[in-house]
Amino acid sequence: MAKAKKGINPGKRSKDINMAVREVCFGLPEVTEVESHGSPDFRVDGKTFATLAINHHGDGRIALWLPMPAGSQPYYVENEPEHYFVPPYVGPRGWLGVHLDQGLSWKAIAQRVREAWDHVAPRSLQAQAGELHLIEPPTRTLDPMDFDPLTVPVHAKRLEGLRERALAYPESTEDRRFGDPIWRAGKKTFATAYASKKQIFYGFWVGLDAQPQFQMDDRFHIPAYTGHNGWISMDVTRGCRWGDVAPLLDASYRHFALKRMIKALDEGG
Repeated sequence: MAKAKKGINPGKRSKDINMAVREVCFGLPEVTEVESHGSPDFRVDGKTFATLAINHHGDGRIALWLPMPAGSQPYYVENEPEHYFVPPYVGPRGWLGVHLDQGLSWKAIAQRVREAWDHVAPRSLQAQAGELHLIEPPTRTLDPMDFDPLTVPVHAKRLEGLRERALAYPESTEDRRFGDPIWRAGKKTFATAYASKKQIFYGFWVGLDAQPQFQMDDRFHIPAYTGHNGWISMDVTRGCRWGDVAPLLDASYRHFALKRMIKALDEGG
């Protein structure tokens, strides 16, 4: 009997794409869900058969990445490029990207998921899968906080405030890294903004020696990838006090800026 995801009760309430994906995946035997690199992974016998990739690095997609049998990826991508694509990282290994919000039927989505599950599941389980598990299509897409929290109006307004302040510095520019906005002093990043698990963070360089004092305030934490270089992340999900942000922004800019840029700043240029 297929294992159902606890807490999902299809038909009792409207469902979004997140819920529909879980309904499809948990309609198959022995499925577990784990988080991997910030995305939900659905696994059987410890092997991933589906990854739900939402706006991955700002690509704008709501998609599944599926490991497929040899030849499947080029077949689907070449014949239905509006529905299928080659995903990053795992694409060279034959994985298939499936758009979930571009008109592909949920019967077809369930078929692709089943093909991926069959591809990695032990043969002893495949006999238990039975007929294709069909679901009622979702009635709504995704909450903006699930797709891109930085676009939610309250957070977008605060982000614009950070943008205006960062770009006011001499020779500062805005760029994107992994889909998130960053600000550079010349070629060096001095401020970042990103979302993680529906929380909004701004990032600044403070130096390794200063990190411990910031950690005494529960709004701050040391980020995973840049913390060892002296960066700190500030949680602004519930509010943003510019009086706290301004000195962090200024100190971080001055750390990375060239002498001529600091001179222009101090002279009001």
